[in-house]
Amino acid sequence: MKPGKISEEPLDPYVPQHGNRGYRVSRYELDLTYRVHSNRLSGRASITATTTDVRPRFSLDLATTMQVSKLSVNGRRVAKYTHRNGKLTLTPAQPVPAGGVLSITVQYAGNPQPIVSMWGDVGWEELSEGSLVASQPNGAPSWFPCDDHPSCKASYRISIATDSPYHAVANGTLVSKQTKASLTTWVYEQTEPMSTYLATVQIGPYERRRIDSGQVPVHVIHPPRLREHVDHDFGRQPQMVEVFERLFGPYPFADYSVVVTDDDLEIPIEAQGLSVFGANHSDGRRGCERLVAHELAHQWFGNSLTLAVWKDIWLHEGFACYAEWLWSENSGGPDAHTHALHAHRRLAAEPQDILLGDPGPRLMFDDRIYKRGALTLHALRQEIGDAAFFALLRTWTEKYRHSTVSTEQFTDLATHFTDTSLRGLWQSWLAEKPLPRL
Repeated sequence: MKPGKISEEPLDPYVPQHGNRGYRVSRYELDLTYRVHSNRLSGRASITATTTDVRPRFSLDLATTMQVSKLSVNGRRVAKYTHRNGKLTLTPAQPVPAGGVLSITVQYAGNPQPIVSMWGDVGWEELSEGSLVASQPNGAPSWFPCDDHPSCKASYRISIATDSPYHAVANGTLVSKQTKASLTTWVYEQTEPMSTYLATVQIGPYERRRIDSGQVPVHVIHPPRLREHVDHDFGRQPQMVEVFERLFGPYPFADYSVVVTDDDLEIPIEAQGLSVFGANHSDGRRGCERLVAHELAHQWFGNSLTLAVWKDIWLHEGFACYAEWLWSENSGGPDAHTHALHAHRRLAAEPQDILLGDPGPRLMFDDRIYKRGALTLHALRQEIGDAAFFALLRTWTEKYRHSTVSTEQFTDLATHFTDTSLRGLWQSWLAEKPLPRL
């Protein structure tokens, strides 16, 4: 090892090249300009952080498709920095003491492309007319410099200037919209802390409409040609919000939006405060309503309560999958137990080679994680009864609202809702590969 080189364990072995040490980000302010037809993104990122220890240099995650033109720390231009292998490493002109303010400004530009990963292409992606961002788990550096790890939650201001015919959507509340010449600038403020992979920008030939009259505003954003199908396929979202608030606790954000793109998408995409579906998910027959419920449930389980490390992915996907069954149970469809029996039969015919509590990076988005995670919750519900189970979920979402969570925190909390030991249940469902009996 070279003298002075810092050797550190990765923050998360599932995404070992992502995330950084030495500071904690509290705020991202992104001023972006995107030209749709040339796929050209230019940006100025202002990052406010607090140092956790004294070190000679700091790193940010940023794809090398983005070229840095100017960099400053605490108001002073940085002359010494490197940008390679997805890391922007900078040396401040003056050392920053532990607990000191680290204010970083990065000016950059390029033609954004998704990051190629073992889970496919993630990050900023071109559409036929516009773009979308789908960053789970490590695509955020494709479009802005960041500390790319789910435990890094911060507030955001996202300003996006784009060609005036297009509608731009980002996380949070739209605080201003201004048109000058051929560009319209949309400014969104996300006050609740958000993980980098949940930050998003969606651009397309969209119209935006509110579809409810309840306490939680629900909006649909879509191409005009899809209006009739969207109204039918997503029309029951206000009722979903009511059901989930009763079961899970208050909706954790100011509002909820669904974007339906003009292109087909393989799967829907979650982001904080909104979800993204393809035109193929709106068939006019509510053929994908279980996915509508799934993505809405992620606002509680995944966005407000976010895993600290990726091995706990079942806390997102298992809970959202179980929410599909709960919506069915509460909307005139088959009950959760019927869904559980069906899922159990299907899983029993699959290879028994997955550990729900630590599946490894290649399997963390395997459908078996979703279904076995939901079955784990159903087994818990059977064990402790409905009253205790739903009280546990409401306490879970309240106690850890807008923070990061772990499997251990959930299993520890569950002990307060029963006099029976749950150790055997957790061992068989989370820590062993064979599928337990239901």
